Amino acid sequence: MTDLVVRIGTRSSELALRQARQVAAALAERGVASELVEYTTIGDRILDRPLNAIGEKGLFTAELEADLIAGRTDCAVHSLKDLPTADPEGLTIVALLEREDPRDALVVGPNTTARTLLDLPKGAKVGTSSLRRRAQLRALRPDFDVRELRGNVGTRLRKIDAGEVDAALLAAAGLRRLGLGDRIVAFMDPPDWISAPGQGAIAVQARANDARMTAILVALDHAHTRAAVTAERALLAALEALLASGAQPALLGPEITVGHLPEVLLSPGEARALVQGRELRLPVAAAPGTLLRLRMQEGGFLGLGRVAAPGVVAPKRLVAQKSSE
Repeated sequence: MTDLVVRIGTRSSELALRQARQVAAALAERGVASELVEYTTIGDRILDRPLNAIGEKGLFTAELEADLIAGRTDCAVHSLKDLPTADPEGLTIVALLEREDPRDALVVGPNTTARTLLDLPKGAKVGTSSLRRRAQLRALRPDFDVRELRGNVGTRLRKIDAGEVDAALLAAAGLRRLGLGDRIVAFMDPPDWISAPGQGAIAVQARANDARMTAILVALDHAHTRAAVTAERALLAALEALLASGAQPALLGPEITVGHLPEVLLSPGEARALVQGRELRLPVAAAPGTLLRLRMQEGGFLGLGRVAAPGVVAPKRLVAQKSSE
């Protein structure tokens, strides 16, 4: 038992506290004491506007990171999906706890009998605060009335139950960690539905130059989770760079059904190369012109490729349409 007490920065929502307590419990198992330092972030305080309208980066992380850099805490616990793909200067993710279910989940109100997204009636009010979910909802069901739904998990569930919306999409991991898994009526599975990169993973952030804290926290790292989310975030970083450059990704094509195409597994480096528009030599026996379904080795649907020549795969489409599976 060490005399060190690790100061853990965390948001003050119930879900964030449960995640931070999970880190504290893992430290306690290793003989390390800790205490929680709670924060209310700008994303928690401003609830009357969509997240993308607030115009700030790090809506749920900035205050925690500022105090971590200043030395007022020793580490910070975040939902990985809230963190940008690039670490802030001086900080690094030293541990990723074993991942919960990465999928989105459908939750419905008491007067809704639907048990899948497609079963919801025409014009149904569906709530979300996520641009990613909003875009996919509109692509899948243009008839939906997509409503802004802000607040912590408990607040959103109360709004659903009060009839403000007929249904909503939330992260399955958060519902399960709060003991609310029974509210889930359906899971949203790829490739028909794409969850946020890193969703379901808890990240522990520390100062990059704090060797003592790194040595303590690295023991909490889950190798399989790190491999999976590293691949997902590499893809996200490549897409962000592509969009920031102003380039037009020549990867989108006509409507394609992808459910039964031959599948190729990609390493993170291969996924990045294809996102950047490069052709790759891969061990595929399919004839030139064949469409391929591309999947990352640690999970996560990437999109479509085309056999450009024997053993050569070129990117075709990064955003797949509805699968026939």
